[in-house]
Amino acid sequence: MKVVLFCGGYGMRMRDGVSDLPKPMHPVGPRPLIWHVMRYYAHFGHTDFVLCLGYGAHHIKDFFLTYSETASNDFVLRDGDVHLLGSDISDWTITFVHTGLDSPIGERLRRVRRHVQDEEMFLANYADVLTDLPLNAMVDRFRRSDAVGALLAVPPQSAFHCVDIGEDDRVAGITTLQEMPLWENGGYFVLRPEVFDYLPPNGDLIMDACRPLAKEGRLMAYRHRGFWQPADTVKERHALEAAYTAGDRPWMLWEQNADNAVDADDRPDLVSPEHDPLQAAIAAMRGSLVDR
Repeated sequence: MKVVLFCGGYGMRMRDGVSDLPKPMHPVGPRPLIWHVMRYYAHFGHTDFVLCLGYGAHHIKDFFLTYSETASNDFVLRDGDVHLLGSDISDWTITFVHTGLDSPIGERLRRVRRHVQDEEMFLANYADVLTDLPLNAMVDRFRRSDAVGALLAVPPQSAFHCVDIGEDDRVAGITTLQEMPLWENGGYFVLRPEVFDYLPPNGDLIMDACRPLAKEGRLMAYRHRGFWQPADTVKERHALEAAYTAGDRPWMLWEQNADNAVDADDRPDLVSPEHDPLQAAIAAMRGSLVDR
């Protein structure tokens, strides 16, 4: 399937006041963030990419036009010639499309419609989030449905604590936001071309397309409690860089031993509300509070 990557925003929360790099081009290890996202999709066999460019487009173009396979692949140097022992992007197809400097996500998608409108379905991504999501399972579930779109749903990432306050202002309990029955958009999408029927000019993918689809019961959510880490701020990008340096790289599925891989259908991340132990515990807790 084709993969549409939204990589044209200003990324103001990532800006350090020194570099003019767009957010997807900030490095995680020897490669930029966008490479990690693309390499993740390539691991599942999806190597046809459509890049929705905008701010800092020249940085992204230059990176791929002058791509060096030796930065992340072993090689032999013999008589002045480089002999690669592996390759990253030799089988990738990358379409570069300038979709405007100030375009919202929905408009960026509209401007690459011609590249995906003949597909049965396609993938889309914000290009600033890394995960170990079992993508094949998400796609297979969506393919069996009549939904127009599916999005990755993850627990909220805020570190704030939630306080349960009684009528007398005494605290009855404290819990983390991740323990609440809440989910947020994780930035990984599977879409059918029918989504374009919901996108107005200069529209937003979530509010103008996904929300109406949800009201019609034609939007799916794939809940994932595994690794999911955004790089929306300098702090978050530094956290990914530290994890990479320490060798803790759960998003780099292509580095993991295939013999140790768990079949996607057997992963505990595929949960429904009635089989989610955390949700069951929260429901039980709420029930006890009602009884009290």
